[in-house]
Order: sequence, then structure tokens, then C-alpha cells
Amino acid sequence: MNFFQKLKSKARAEPIHPWFLTTDAYDTLCISGYQRLDTNPEIRTCVHKIANLISSMTIYLMENGEKGDNRIKNELSRKLDVNPCSYMTRKNFIYWIVSTMLLEGKGNSIVFPKIDSAGLIDDLIPIQPGVVNILVNDKPYTVNINGKDYTNDDVLHFAYNPASNEPWKGKGFTVELKDLVETLAQATKTKKGFMSDKWKPSVIISVDAMTDEFASEDGREKILKRYISDSQAGKPWVIPADMIKVDTLKPLSLQDLAITDTVKLDKQTIAGLIGVPAFFLGVGEFNKDEYNNFVDTTILPIAQVIEQELTKKLLYSPNLYFKFNPRSLYNYSLTEMVGAGGEMVKLMAMSRNELRNWLGMSPREDMEELLALENYIPQDKLGDQLKLLQGGDNNAKDE
Repeated sequence: MNFFQKLKSKARAEPIHPWFLTTDAYDTLCISGYQRLDTNPEIRTCVHKIANLISSMTIYLMENGEKGDNRIKNELSRKLDVNPCSYMTRKNFIYWIVSTMLLEGKGNSIVFPKIDSAGLIDDLIPIQPGVVNILVNDKPYTVNINGKDYTNDDVLHFAYNPASNEPWKGKGFTVELKDLVETLAQATKTKKGFMSDKWKPSVIISVDAMTDEFASEDGREKILKRYISDSQAGKPWVIPADMIKVDTLKPLSLQDLAITDTVKLDKQTIAGLIGVPAFFLGVGEFNKDEYNNFVDTTILPIAQVIEQELTKKLLYSPNLYFKFNPRSLYNYSLTEMVGAGGEMVKLMAMSRNELRNWLGMSPREDMEELLALENYIPQDKLGDQLKLLQGGDNNAKDE
């Protein structure tokens, strides 16, 4: 029962001001309607960009080492990076986690790990947010799925933007974007109504009101058909000068209503709250540095939520962890990659085959050997250079 239904039922028992039952009161007091975040095209575009980029990164299984961390390739790494879910590709699986966490799940995304009899991961099953309920108790919480309770350790719970009172539960950005979504929805409705409004004629025809034909609608249609409608495109109109006068108008535009500036400002605000560059929403021009900063400050932190939950719930060894590889996301030109890789090859920090892998090229057998300039020598051999010894090369020849 809405507000006005309650008032009408109450009016029978108690006297009430009649204004509250009018249409004007409804338009003044009631909100036009709830706008879901996932139905807003601007927010949907931002979330799509984030989910699409995160799901494009390769998932590495890494192991801590004394001289650095090493990538491990085994069945476990293949399971997470190739086929985590039996009926979805890995990209769609990660995309679903991110988009659900940011939108439909209101900051939460639940995945149920199916374990076989040997204790190995058999499947990772995405759970629809509509059948999930997070219940607070002394554990500190349980996850109810279709009426069945699971402890927080039994499921993968990806949470974004933790709530203040329940830090284990994500809250997304529903509150921050609510007003902006309503404003953009109203702007879209106004623009649509403005563009389809019939009260925007570009031509006004003045007709002598004393003309008998002008007195009726059929007569007015007859005048239009006689003098105007039958004319071909581009053909001049021939009309009586003393009876009909034609004026042209410049109709009111959206620019005059300042809707364009308002929508632009709202799009910039939405982009800033979500953390994506405004040019994703058609505001401004592409900026390489801004895009790379977006990868560092928005993509990687959200990816870390997934990395840490996978590591915490799926790995037993304290030396192993999952990691997304973000290098492919950065906006680098081929020239920059060749230049940076070439310098590392000169320093013997990488082989030429590793450089070819950077560039997406297949390895070659003759590119595995490390190359270096002759004056690149170890630190402890600096004093053994012939040019620093007495006699230099002559001493070497005498020996």
C-alpha cells in the first residue's frame, strides 16, 4: 500500500485536507520511481570497463623464493587461469565476479567451491546474488544460500568497499551514486520528451481568420494541402500574399535548457566516484597518463580483492599466492616496449626470448643466449681491468 492509498483509507475515519489526495500533491511529494544502478547506461559502462580489464589479466600462481618470487605452472594454476568454472570461460567467470560485486551484489559476490573426494578443487560455482543472504552471528557471519547456511570459510566471498559496522561485508557505491542516477534519468526523460514534443514547429503559417475555410479543422487541412503539402521537395510555394503569411522559427534547443552542461557534470562526477577516466563516458579526450593511473588506482585494488580471497580460501601453503598480471593492461607503444626491453637485454636482465614474449612473438633457439657489452663486468672484477694494471696490454702480451 503506497502513501496515497494509506491516506484514502485513513480519510474515512479521520478528516484530512483534500489537497493530499490530488495529483499535484502526488507529483510534489512522491518520487517518480526508483532507479537501479545496473539500468543506468553511464554506470553500466564504467563497470563494464573495469570488469572487462580485470577479466583480461592472466592469473599467476606464485611461490615465494629467497631471491624473488617464481611463477608455478601446474594443475592448480591451470584450474584458476583456464577453466575455473565448468560452464563458463575464465574471462566470463572473472567478469561476473567483478560486475556482480560492483552492481547487482551491492558490494558482494559469492562463489561456492566444489571440492572432490581427494580434497582438490572440482569446480567454482557462481551464486546468484538474489539467493544470497549474509547473516550476522558470532562467527562473525554466515552466508545463507537458498535457505542453507554456510560458514564464511566454506565460500569465496568477494567484498568491495567494506561497510563500517560490518567490515566483512561490502556495500558497493549505491548511496554515493543514488542522486546522480536520478538526475541523469530525469535528464534523459526531459531530453526524450523535448525531442518528441509536438509543440516545436519550425514553420508558422498565418492565415486570415476571416477566411471561411479557416473556421474548421477540415478547412485548415484543405488550405495546407492546397498551397503547401502538394509541393515537391525544393519546389517554391505559391501562396496568396493577402491571405497567408509564412514565418520561420528557431526552436528552443537542449543547449538553451543547459541540459548538456548538467549531464556532462554528472558524468564527470560518476566517473570520479567509481574511479574511471571521464573519457570512457564520452567527456573529454583520451589521455594516456590518466588511463595508466586508472589501472594503478582502480583496476589493481579491485583485482587484489579477488587475489587475496582466492589465496586465503584455496591455498594451504604459506609460500603460495595468486596474482593477476597487469602488464598487458598498460598503454605502451611498441617503440616503448622495444626500447625498455632492449635496455634490459643489454644489461643481461632478460634474454632476447623474454623480450620476444613481451612483444607477443614466439621464442627462437638462437635467442636464448645472454648478450652484453664488453665493459659490463661484475663489481668485484673492476680492479682486474688491463687498462688499470701497470703496462696495460703490453704486460698481457709479455706474459
